[in-house]
Amino acid sequence: MAACALVLCGAATFAQSKPATSSPAPKTNQEAAKPTQSSPRTGGEGATKIAAVNLRAAIASTAEGKQAAAQLEAQFAERRKELEDLNKKISDLQQKLSAGGNVIGDEEKAKMQVEGQKLTRQLDRRQQDFQEDLSEAQNEVVSRIGQRIVQVIGKYAPSNGYAAVLDDSSQATPVMYAATDITQDIIKLYDQTYPAKASATPADAKPGAKPAAPKPSGQ
Repeated sequence: MAACALVLCGAATFAQSKPATSSPAPKTNQEAAKPTQSSPRTGGEGATKIAAVNLRAAIASTAEGKQAAAQLEAQFAERRKELEDLNKKISDLQQKLSAGGNVIGDEEKAKMQVEGQKLTRQLDRRQQDFQEDLSEAQNEVVSRIGQRIVQVIGKYAPSNGYAAVLDDSSQATPVMYAATDITQDIIKLYDQTYPAKASATPADAKPGAKPAAPKPSGQ
């Protein structure tokens, strides 16, 4: 999710332009001769506060994230079992061909090979459909929770004096060191702001399963 790669909290607030001031009076020759000394940046009040957050862990650890993971597992359990059963059929067929040796006739071998190829193509199609549907469902959850977490961070960071928050779970923004990690604080604040709701999906409903073809009337 692109929004989770790098979170700059309240950038507009922290990058406000300073009001214009009148030009300072020209320096005298004696003042101009003095060397200019810059104040060193220390860890005091003038230092910029930056924190790190593991957005991937935060999304999965919120109450809503845990609930969504359990719902997805139940939603796709039946289709996952179908793939496992189909894979076992192919494996059993391959074992029969290997163990048959000279016992199985050429015609029977040919039939078994054709059946194996048919099952393999069927498995490939179902696996692809399964993975696409699962990824789409997972991405929807990650996007929804991720956008809300970014909003939570956007309120938390300026309230606690942080100028920027980096996502250390993203390869796009590798964080070598961060003295402050606010992941747990964000999870707690998220759960307070967006408490998990009771599942509206009935226990026997399986949205991840492909609907069965309707039977002709009168049967």
